[in-house]
Amino acid sequence: MGRTRADWLPELWVSIGLYFLPVIVACLLLLSGQSGLGVLLFTSSSLLVAIGVKIVCHPRCFLVSAIACGLGIASSAGIYLMRTYSGDALFYFGAYATALPFFHVSEYVTTALWNPHRLSLDSFILNHSREYHIAAIASWTEYGLESWLFPQMKLFSIFSRVGLALVVCGQLLRQVAMFTARSNFSHLISYEKEEEHELVTWGVYALSRHPSYVGWFYWSIGTQLLLCNPLCTLAYGAASWAFFHERIEDEELTLLHFFGKSYEEYQRHVGTGLPFIYGYQVKK
Repeated sequence: MGRTRADWLPELWVSIGLYFLPVIVACLLLLSGQSGLGVLLFTSSSLLVAIGVKIVCHPRCFLVSAIACGLGIASSAGIYLMRTYSGDALFYFGAYATALPFFHVSEYVTTALWNPHRLSLDSFILNHSREYHIAAIASWTEYGLESWLFPQMKLFSIFSRVGLALVVCGQLLRQVAMFTARSNFSHLISYEKEEEHELVTWGVYALSRHPSYVGWFYWSIGTQLLLCNPLCTLAYGAASWAFFHERIEDEELTLLHFFGKSYEEYQRHVGTGLPFIYGYQVKK
């Protein structure tokens, strides 16, 4: 049974409100010249009050509140670094620390808006996979070690700027793809065709069969260029390519089953958008 509007609407507003509250508070305090400690203390106290209010009003929103709150604090810390260390390597780490939480909360919010019957805590995709967590830890470890041992490595701003552009463009492309597909989009591969499921071939899907994957692929590589992490840039590129290569083949097998000749025709005219990934090929 699908979730009703009364089920998911409070969670949507909680996730948006408790993510952006600390971000807005941090920005206002920084613009007014407050210290980093003041930003942290005021933001944290604001969040605690907000969480308490939301829990009283909507008890089922507790976990959504806690996650959105944590992501908001992380983005606020990133904004503080960007404001405080403008022109320094830590500026780009701040950009990374802002972008990563925003990516996860945007996944939840977009799902709530366009695909509410699939909405769950998993929609934050914080528990994507063990490999995802290992990759994140490896990224932070490489950044920390290289900043300590070889600080000059983090000063190649041209790479960080390219990375920032990839992060922004990748994020935008993924959100546009999710908006275009709407209820046809899912974080998990669907193995049974739902009644309202239709083949989306317009908008960004006229340029790529899997624009949300294209966005995520370049976003993930961009995060490592942003940090000037040479090892993880290569590792993320290879791991993301391998993941999407397998994922797209599995997904297209089901799409060919759902849509038959229509999907074959779509395959002939539109590529996947990812380098050297061609999807599931029907053997003649």
